[in-house]
Amino acid sequence: MIVLLHPRSTKPRNRRFPLAVLSIAAVLEGKENYVIVDGNADPHPELTLERLAVTGNVTLLAVSVMPGPQMVAAIPLCRQFRKRSPYTPIVWGGYFPSLYPDAALNAPYVDFVVRGQGEDTFLELLQELRNRRTFSGIKGLSYKDTFGLHVHNPDRPLRSPNDFPWLPYDKLPNAGNYILPTFLGRRTAVHQASIGCPFRCTFCGVVPLFQGRQRTEDPERTAAVLAHLKSNYSIDSIQFYDNNFFLNESHSAALATHLEPLNLRWWCEGRVDALLRYSDRTLKLLKTAGAKMIFFGAESGSDWVLKEMNKKITANQTLELAARIRDFGIVPEFSFVIGNPKDPERDTRETIRFIRRIKRANPDAEIIVQHYIPTPHPDGMYGKVEGQIQFPRTPEEWATDRWYNFTTRHDPNVAWLPRRLKRKIDNFDLVVNSRWPTVQDIQLPRWGRTLLSGLSSWRYSLGFYHFPYELAWAQRLVALRKPRLESI
Repeated sequence: MIVLLHPRSTKPRNRRFPLAVLSIAAVLEGKENYVIVDGNADPHPELTLERLAVTGNVTLLAVSVMPGPQMVAAIPLCRQFRKRSPYTPIVWGGYFPSLYPDAALNAPYVDFVVRGQGEDTFLELLQELRNRRTFSGIKGLSYKDTFGLHVHNPDRPLRSPNDFPWLPYDKLPNAGNYILPTFLGRRTAVHQASIGCPFRCTFCGVVPLFQGRQRTEDPERTAAVLAHLKSNYSIDSIQFYDNNFFLNESHSAALATHLEPLNLRWWCEGRVDALLRYSDRTLKLLKTAGAKMIFFGAESGSDWVLKEMNKKITANQTLELAARIRDFGIVPEFSFVIGNPKDPERDTRETIRFIRRIKRANPDAEIIVQHYIPTPHPDGMYGKVEGQIQFPRTPEEWATDRWYNFTTRHDPNVAWLPRRLKRKIDNFDLVVNSRWPTVQDIQLPRWGRTLLSGLSSWRYSLGFYHFPYELAWAQRLVALRKPRLESI
């Protein structure tokens, strides 16, 4: 039996289909006996793993690991499993071990790392574990050799989602419990219609995984999967987890045509320049097909920063899109990565000024402000910070408060971002998102929205962001009074 473990990464009311382990389960269907353990749904995954371990029937423990909360949750689970089943191989896959394979392999309880797209690599690993146990020919695999040294095989070419089976949603315990309310609807599911991204932005951790490549699911298949979810789980909305949902206009138009009859509302991620090139007809078609909000990586309000990021857009393009997309009733969600290592003061000042211009062009635009945290990058990290940061060497070190806060962007604690400047960024973020509370927070009551917006309006109008103690107090008050939407 193969155990596919998805350690806890969020609160139960925010859980979604564990797409990573479902993708592996899909290629095991009809070939292997497997079980899925999801820490977001199972309140005691440690007990479930212990029961499985003592049976002695586990061939392999496969763990999906994202940085931050999920990695922290994975450590004790894997330690305990190794103690109970010392000879069962443990393989980590997902975003964290793909970015930091050496750190993952430095853990005594991690034997293998599957980097990037994992379906084929996992199947080949399973075959070798049962046969010759020679792993050097498995692309996308990292492992420890007989001397304990780390071996990193070449990357595996990216394959289209069309090449793999549908996800076996029915193999999840209580699969319907993953269909939960969001701002999109009462019964929201998730789907990933493509893998990778063809761009090479130097701040982005996706690039090392897929090397500027993308493969996309056919529109007919995407629509068929969503029709299946609607028929079997009564979904009314969908969050697309693609890194780049809009590959080209013809594909987007065809997909919208297939989605329209399903009457689903949806959120996705796109690029500013791509949507700007679309005709009015295509943008109207996207809206008619259910597009409610699109996430865009605006990243900065300064062209000199965007150039250093290799973003290949301009600030004026973002402004143009913010104004244009308003005519089609689609809410743009703009993300900004603030903290240029060469001149963080100027970057912060110019981006705050630019965000105010966006809100004038489109008051409905949602704003996400993030501190820049570097990740390994094949083209060199944004800001040329290779000599200014030393990443942890083990999962345990990544789990410390200092690096947990770095990973979650709560406090990057990097040399080039002074504490006073970090406070300025955080204070601006608090003011702008109190002035316009996000529509995505469905637990925020109307009185809370009115309170936050009213308290912050004078600050935003005057551009006074210092010492917003009353807003921090109001945020805590509203959080305490929110109704709790728990899973069924």
